[in-house]
Amino acid sequence: MLNDRTLRDLRAIVGDDYVRSGPAQLIAYSYDATFQQAPPDAVALPRTTEQVAAVLRLANNASIPVIPRGAGTSLAGGTIPLTGGIVLSLTRMNTIKEIDLGNTCAVVEPGVVTAAFQAAVEKAGLFYPPDPASLNQSTLGGNVACNAGGPRGLKYGSTRDYVLGLTVALADGRVLRLGGKTIKNVSGYQLIQLFAASEGTLGVITGITLRLVPLPRHRSTAVAIFPKLDDAGDAVTAVLGSGVLPVTLELMDQLAINAVEDYLHMGLPRDAEALLLIEQDGNSQVAVQQDIETVAAACKETGASNVRVATSPEERELLWRARRAVSAAIGRRAPNKIGEDVVVPRSQVPEMIRRVRRIGVEHGFETPIFGHAGDGNLHPNFLFDRRKPGEMERLEKAAAAVFRAALELGGTLSGEHGIGTLKREFMEDALGPDTLGVMRAIKQALDPKGILNPGKKFPTGTTGEHSGFLTALPMLDSLTGEE
Repeated sequence: MLNDRTLRDLRAIVGDDYVRSGPAQLIAYSYDATFQQAPPDAVALPRTTEQVAAVLRLANNASIPVIPRGAGTSLAGGTIPLTGGIVLSLTRMNTIKEIDLGNTCAVVEPGVVTAAFQAAVEKAGLFYPPDPASLNQSTLGGNVACNAGGPRGLKYGSTRDYVLGLTVALADGRVLRLGGKTIKNVSGYQLIQLFAASEGTLGVITGITLRLVPLPRHRSTAVAIFPKLDDAGDAVTAVLGSGVLPVTLELMDQLAINAVEDYLHMGLPRDAEALLLIEQDGNSQVAVQQDIETVAAACKETGASNVRVATSPEERELLWRARRAVSAAIGRRAPNKIGEDVVVPRSQVPEMIRRVRRIGVEHGFETPIFGHAGDGNLHPNFLFDRRKPGEMERLEKAAAAVFRAALELGGTLSGEHGIGTLKREFMEDALGPDTLGVMRAIKQALDPKGILNPGKKFPTGTTGEHSGFLTALPMLDSLTGEE
């Protein structure tokens, strides 16, 4: 609990109307897109960098945890206030300050919603490619903090590839202004890349300068159906070896296909083991069409039973509807689901899917899989019912097996969701003790009191073989009297 003086100081910094401390108010900031919950002691909603810095100075002096938060769409427990403290909600900092056509960049605050930013940029004739699935809710500050990706990442890269500059408030209230509107900048260490994907553990992002690119004038989309999963994996290799770099190369396995078909009744082939959704863009309609024909031929040569190319914007939207609906469709099949995020070398995608299936059968879970096959980033989903006795323990073991499988195949723990609490106990397995030690030293240098988003990213060493699912589940007993 924060004392009355601290609450008064918070209100003096951000205003009486922008501090939340009542039990009902705190519930809204106690959870994210995972199944975890823990209440903060207070919530502050600053409007300026100066207010953020002042809140951090206050918290640092009193050793109060601070949890930066955008829209709360984290899929790794990244915004859960595990030890209470102050949630620093950046949603009021939501201004697009500038779209600079001459320098093809934009200056924004962290609370700008991704989709709204994309729409504003496209209206100006430019393009911001990163497209996380949560783009209609997630904010740009959270995207940078987790290095969000999306289907277009194969051709265009992830969020950090577009960050030219950052304003960052450190734990002690100092403010760093990094980079700017220049494309090239090697003056000093590349601190921008350090703060990108740091999940709020090193500083609070309060301003962002983003690189923009020309808006493609033409797009073409195709869907390829594969009776055999291995053939879909071979198709990914064949497509990327054909000289064409698609915008997207998305995969859905048989369970995901059937979940979407149950949900939308689109006529998807239930017996297919895999589906690839492929899109290409560019400024020449002829070149885009040639690329998509090359891709279609590669799919047919590697075993696709059918390749359908959209012939109109409406048909293109229909093809994408299945991909966009997959998470919601899977969620209808069980009371609870958790979507994981692992990356393996592209050649190992079929083997990773097979291992996830075996893990699901072994632990008694249905495990539909979809993801970005072009860059090896898969999203295995576990369907479960947390009310069942022993269910969470089995889920923890199954998730741990998936993480280990990804590492054994030469992959890594996360491509875009981040580490948060759910994967922290596997960080040493993924990185090794020396690398993890360097990370801890950086954290110590920038946040010596450990107030910034504590309990995230670094292993606690208290759960042994466990993934951290259960140890990161302090529930809202104090607010509701229920688990």
